[in-house]
Amino acid sequence: MRPRTRERLRSGLRCPCQRWEFDISTNHWSSASRRSLLAAGLAATFAAGVATPAQASPGDKGGRGGPKPAKWNHHLKSTPDKLHWGGYPIGWKPGLTMRSGETVRVDTLSHQGFTNPDIHPRDYFGAFGVKPNEILPDGLAFWETLPERQATGKRYGGHILTGPIYIEGAEPGDTIAIDILDIDTRVPYGFNNTAPTGGVMATFYPGWREGDEGLDIPAEIPPGLPAGVWPDVRTHLYRTGVYRGEEVVFFADGIIIPTQKFMGIIAVASPTGEFIGNTEGEAPPATGVQNSTPPGKFGGNMDVRDLNVGTKLYLPVFQPGAQIFIGDPHSCQGDGEVSGTAIEHSLAGTFRITLIKNVETELPWAETDDHWIMMGIHWDLDRAMRIAVAKTVDFLVTTQGLTAPKAYSFASIAVNYHNAEVVDRTQVVTGYIPKSVFKGRR
Repeated sequence: MRPRTRERLRSGLRCPCQRWEFDISTNHWSSASRRSLLAAGLAATFAAGVATPAQASPGDKGGRGGPKPAKWNHHLKSTPDKLHWGGYPIGWKPGLTMRSGETVRVDTLSHQGFTNPDIHPRDYFGAFGVKPNEILPDGLAFWETLPERQATGKRYGGHILTGPIYIEGAEPGDTIAIDILDIDTRVPYGFNNTAPTGGVMATFYPGWREGDEGLDIPAEIPPGLPAGVWPDVRTHLYRTGVYRGEEVVFFADGIIIPTQKFMGIIAVASPTGEFIGNTEGEAPPATGVQNSTPPGKFGGNMDVRDLNVGTKLYLPVFQPGAQIFIGDPHSCQGDGEVSGTAIEHSLAGTFRITLIKNVETELPWAETDDHWIMMGIHWDLDRAMRIAVAKTVDFLVTTQGLTAPKAYSFASIAVNYHNAEVVDRTQVVTGYIPKSVFKGRR
């Protein structure tokens, strides 16, 4: 590849966090950080109008009973040849190739009920009262391919992913911006799972000891219900529908929860030869394909609930075309996803994908009309928090003109930090920087 001139903004930032070096993302706070999108090109890019703040589409709310869905240039359906089981293969045949600025409708499948080769989806869903005509045909078609995928080593993790989407002209060192325009439920039900050692109660979390008092959750499958994706899991089916003009989850008698639909996974193909495992120091996968369970600098299984309609997500490009994968759809989730799953629910989403040339970023980040959202990703929750705070400081120094001490002060008194997810071993902390406090945005 011929050398390219990169946009730079020399801020001279000297943050105490520069001494932290973590394996999860190469040299988070080395000199490379000043070539990032945040430190090297964000202000200039916005000024040039290349990357505009996230804007809602006419179909913003989506869902059953909502406004008319957003229009799109392409429709990527979840047919078996466009689906990947739990990983991000590099250089795979494109599911779709599109130009920067175009929109795409992407159908996705929940893994729930479609990834156990020993239980036919009709039997699985039927045990929960789901009628045959409520089961997605593309899910049945995917299930039929499971034996071949297992036999040929094309099974890397638990999620079903649609893609890859290639963006014309995207090259390593660029950035893509993904506007989330519209998300709809494809079926009127989803599933959540609980278990005595599931989610934050799982045995791989520090502090778990043999003999600890367990949760009041059956450790065995109730009679007549299939085991589902994992053994010893209590599976809860939740119906969704419209109540007083709003799409909701009918959780229990007298309890109705509004849906907040989002894709748990939005990823680009990861760097060649670099792998992030479920635990620190884990060996590279034998398949040579990045597993979909741990999130990383490529995005992936971030499970950030605010990556919903009206949000713009920024991801680095590591491979030609970016090679975008979308999946792990959720209709509702609280920050943390503490039981291990959200409401796993097949969705379809509409996205505008814009290529930002010659501008680098290191970690995923996002923005809404009201906030810039910084992310920290690490196996250790404390370190994930530190990375999120350090990214906040970097952002404020390089785009708002604050000094590092002032930015650190701002982070403490004006930025809200959330545990987006704490159940994938590799954990995500999000920091919400309010736009309203800056006079130019009032």
